[in-house]
Amino acid sequence: MKDAVLDISGLTTTFTIGGRAIPAVQDLDLAIAAGETVALVGESGSGKSVTSLSIMGLLPRRVGQVAAGSIRLRCKSGQTTSLTGLDPESLRRLRGNDVAMVFQEPMTSLNPVFTVGEQIAEPIRIHLGKSHRSAAADAVRLLGEVGIPDPERRAKQYPHELSGGMRQRVTIAMALACDPQLLIADEPTTALDVTIQAQILTLMAKLQAERSMAVLFITHNLGVVAEIADRVAVMYAGRIVETGPVQDVFDHPRHPYTKGLLRSVPKLGEAAQLKAQGRDLPTIAGNVPSLRHLPPGCAFANRCELATESCRAAVPVLEEVSSGRHARCIRWREV
Repeated sequence: MKDAVLDISGLTTTFTIGGRAIPAVQDLDLAIAAGETVALVGESGSGKSVTSLSIMGLLPRRVGQVAAGSIRLRCKSGQTTSLTGLDPESLRRLRGNDVAMVFQEPMTSLNPVFTVGEQIAEPIRIHLGKSHRSAAADAVRLLGEVGIPDPERRAKQYPHELSGGMRQRVTIAMALACDPQLLIADEPTTALDVTIQAQILTLMAKLQAERSMAVLFITHNLGVVAEIADRVAVMYAGRIVETGPVQDVFDHPRHPYTKGLLRSVPKLGEAAQLKAQGRDLPTIAGNVPSLRHLPPGCAFANRCELATESCRAAVPVLEEVSSGRHARCIRWREV
């Protein structure tokens, strides 16, 4: 993609277990432009969070490694930097400044022994070189921007003194403190109730529009994808199996896995209707294969109603099915 803020090409990430390299992400291509939100979706264990940790350089030491491919980030300076192979100090200079991340559970990403104001001010001091007083003032301003009432008082409080929704707003304020080019949000609303979830999604969309950030939004909630994303990439067993504009993918899925995911989303009144008919809610039969023992060919073949022996013979390529649409399925015309 021309002028992409994030450009990932052929990314393969492995974990060394028992002397064997287990692929968690394989041959992943993904690009995000400024002001664009791309959602990465799939079942647990599909490789979504490993992708984000690969970008951030936060893979477990001596176990996780980027085995192949490139990750390129356009920084605030306008220069494009390769994130693969960077030394730890160079990565620390980029994290929080050019690329930032909002994690799923704020109580594990916030430090319980520092006030939230101190934690927001820290990256401002480190990356922007501001004084303690100036950074503290910026922290209060950011708390107000993310919708926390009485930000002066809240800045002096500790994470355990805030509600779950407020804590997530604090982590968003921390991530946005230095106006990053790329924001990675790893299931930031999963631990929140529906009302607070809607508020956080609205807030993130507003802040992105104001800053024209590129956003990688990781989730398993297709309703969230429909609300917040411009494009969607569907992952299965470490590979992207379908990509395209959200509305196109949702209206006309071209991979059996995507179709199964959409069919499994509960609809209002459906449960009662199916119960009256003696039927169960739609599901995708079977389980995601173990990454240690991936089957040959298409990893979804054992769960797919359209699978043939040809599907099991070789891994399908990510084929262009229409302008801006790709699917990793040799039978996409029949889906």
